[in-house]
Amino acid sequence: MFREDMNIYDLVITSVNMPDMDAFKLLELVGLEMGLLVIMLLVHGDTKLVKKGITHGTCDYLFKPVRIAELKNIWQHVVRKNKFDFRDHINALNQDNRHEDGDPSI
Repeated sequence: MFREDMNIYDLVITSVNMPDMDAFKLLELVGLEMGLLVIMLLVHGDTKLVKKGITHGTCDYLFKPVRIAELKNIWQHVVRKNKFDFRDHINALNQDNRHEDGDPSI
């Protein structure tokens, strides 16, 4: 589903404990390969799972039960990522323009 329409998604929220799938494999596929942000849900604050998620690329954790206030702040991750992606795009354009202009500093 994500591969078919990955351009319409900004963020994936998934549980660490999924019966049919390894959440960390999903995190690798969706987060690292597709560049989507992933927030994982935990039942408790198991530091081993938090560390594993961070090393596999999760951008944040939410602990169940999730409070409405926490959900209201999730948009900040998307804005932050888009801001950095935009900066990367501008930097790449600037590099291309300097190279085309014969800028010797490259």
